[in-house]
Amino acid sequence: MNDPVLNLPELCRQIISSSSKELAPEHRLGPRLVCPEYSKSIPEVKTYPLPTDERIFALCWNIASDSTIYATMCPSPEPFRYHRSFESGTITQLHTHDYIELAYVVEGAFHQKILGNNIVFQKGELCLVDKNCLHQDYLREEPAVILFLGMSNDMFSEIMDENITTQKIIAFLQSALLKQKDVRQYLHFKPGSTAGHEMEECLYLLLKELNERNAGYHYICKGLLLRIFRILSTEYDFSLSGEQRRTMSWIVFEEVSEYIQRNYAHITIQELADTFHFQEDYFNRLIKNNTGLTYSAYVQQIRLERAEQLLTDTQKSVEEISEIVGYHNKGYFYKIFREKYGTTPSRYRKNS
Repeated sequence: MNDPVLNLPELCRQIISSSSKELAPEHRLGPRLVCPEYSKSIPEVKTYPLPTDERIFALCWNIASDSTIYATMCPSPEPFRYHRSFESGTITQLHTHDYIELAYVVEGAFHQKILGNNIVFQKGELCLVDKNCLHQDYLREEPAVILFLGMSNDMFSEIMDENITTQKIIAFLQSALLKQKDVRQYLHFKPGSTAGHEMEECLYLLLKELNERNAGYHYICKGLLLRIFRILSTEYDFSLSGEQRRTMSWIVFEEVSEYIQRNYAHITIQELADTFHFQEDYFNRLIKNNTGLTYSAYVQQIRLERAEQLLTDTQKSVEEISEIVGYHNKGYFYKIFREKYGTTPSRYRKNS
């Protein structure tokens, strides 16, 4: 995927400009592509625009410096393009979708109002918007290219079920973005320090497949979506509301805790950082906030509880148990065991 010719901005412009069929400004598809505000009190509900066997589509916007927006959608039975002029600051009609939308800023910046919050998305950032989430777009005269991906709900469910990230984080995304819990129903993704060009390359290939519709493109598109969400889960940071942050903190803590429980004998904080893609100091804060213990104290607690279980339920020697739970220095194991239980391991076994 390191082909130097990959260029998502040019592909978006090419797909729009190469279409020979020009829709009239009043064409019925116009409001699906870009719809200026016509009512402040009645939001519009945008339904999924394609047949059920087409489970993903792309909408491309090219906003020119002369305050003209050019747009197209694919796949489409017949390629087309649409354009309309606007006054800088024009806001689109307040609306929701009955499907999931992922917006990517290809070039420039993108201004949206989501659930009453004014947000500016910069080049390379994404926004995942749930169905039924009220939002509208601001049209400005600054040039920009925006790529919107619409996913049917069953497609999004399948993507989440493919274990692209840890199971409980998937459950969080599903509850926040699919099951209509009382949390903010969008996520703002920003490239992390490790993010490279892979996201844009995947989007390029996905858009190309949707536009060309060659044999088997449905399967290729699903594979590319899986890769896109894998990149989002490992190389992007996303903002959360206070309630989401508390929920996510607990979910991540449970996931990290289960990992430590399985690997307590040899676990290191570097291993956690490599596995979960967070900075090392994050785990100290996460564990402290949820247990009141430091990372080291938490791991020690797990090891000693396991040692206690082995002393009670097995005939293994104290030296074997010390090694099993990760302490290769028998004297140190005796010391910390006595500090916690008030007696030596041998006497603990005898009295249990």
